[in-house]
Amino acid sequence: MTEHPLSGKTIVLGVSGSIAVYKAADLASRLVQAGARVETVMTRGAAEFIKPLTFQALTHRPVLTDMFDPRSEISIDHVALARRADAVLLAPATAQLIARLALGLADDVLTATVLATAAPIIVCPAMETRMYQHPATQANLARLREWGAVIVPPARGRLASGEAGIGRLADLGTILGTLRWVLGRQGDLAGRRVVVSAGGTREAIDPVRYITNRSSGKMGHALAAAARDRGAQVTLVTTVAPDPETAAGIHVEQVASAQEMLAAVKRAVAGADALIMAAAVADFRPAAAAAEKLKKGTAEEWTLRLVRNPDILASVEGPFVKIGFAAETSDLRTNALAKLKAKGLDLIVANDVTEPGSGFEADTNRVTLFHASGQVEPLPLLPKPAVAHAILDRLVQLLG
Repeated sequence: MTEHPLSGKTIVLGVSGSIAVYKAADLASRLVQAGARVETVMTRGAAEFIKPLTFQALTHRPVLTDMFDPRSEISIDHVALARRADAVLLAPATAQLIARLALGLADDVLTATVLATAAPIIVCPAMETRMYQHPATQANLARLREWGAVIVPPARGRLASGEAGIGRLADLGTILGTLRWVLGRQGDLAGRRVVVSAGGTREAIDPVRYITNRSSGKMGHALAAAARDRGAQVTLVTTVAPDPETAAGIHVEQVASAQEMLAAVKRAVAGADALIMAAAVADFRPAAAAAEKLKKGTAEEWTLRLVRNPDILASVEGPFVKIGFAAETSDLRTNALAKLKAKGLDLIVANDVTEPGSGFEADTNRVTLFHASGQVEPLPLLPKPAVAHAILDRLVQLLG
């Protein structure tokens, strides 16, 4: 699985009359760039803020604003559009639209399409704080949620009125990530619990300094997102905060040190089906972290005493699949096989970080998969999301 998870999907983008409608244009563009077929349906209020031609230019598809527009190829048969949809994404969703949907009304092309579809519905509210917090709006959202709709809560920040509060349309990355999660719920990892670690640990010297490595966390984040997109319930234990699109639909635990990561992983693997340790855990840490910043004074040398960190993969055991990583600079096969055996792994993913495009912070990776069964699979240079899916393909096989 190498293509974008939204590629080939038909997304009905429902746009209602909010000042946040300009963000919906950016959302439509990002959906198209991901390979989705976007069918835009606008309320009359939305068309007061932005012309339908904007969405038509971005999606290369006609825009529905009137159920009975004879010029449209699909406006009369809105049921056909509802049936073609893989998901209906309402962004922005105003208090008025939410209320009409909660009443089951079908008084315009958008509400009629929503009522006629069996596809999952994602509602992204955007309105003033008091409107969002009003009991009527909250009750209407609760009713939609009871009917199976997924609600993407609005964000806090500056609103169109000039006030600050909750009510801003959610981050577009969060919306896209939620869409990916919803569409992947029936994937080949549905019902599975997967724990992924990511990033290089930070071992404190004092409140200012720490020891770390060059791991960016990109590979671990790609694995977590890919597992979510395939239906897994994912816990990501990471030293690097994931972007909003990755974080949506994932339980994220932020840690810093190896000891913190060990504790978080031990909690997370209870009941898990798989542990994928993509994090670059520091082998050593300072014996003691100073409570205050250490001053260099006049010394020309500074001796730092280090002690060994716990080996997380070797020390965490359970009835789950264990997959590890080996970032090497030489003797890839020898070192990877030694780690595979020493840590009791089912699979180890090894790469030479000195190879161009395969090192830290890169968006690509060339890995070799070493199986406990003895099988060895060298993969070509691939984008990290493609590497993630290749690893998960093997995980599916290991899970039986």
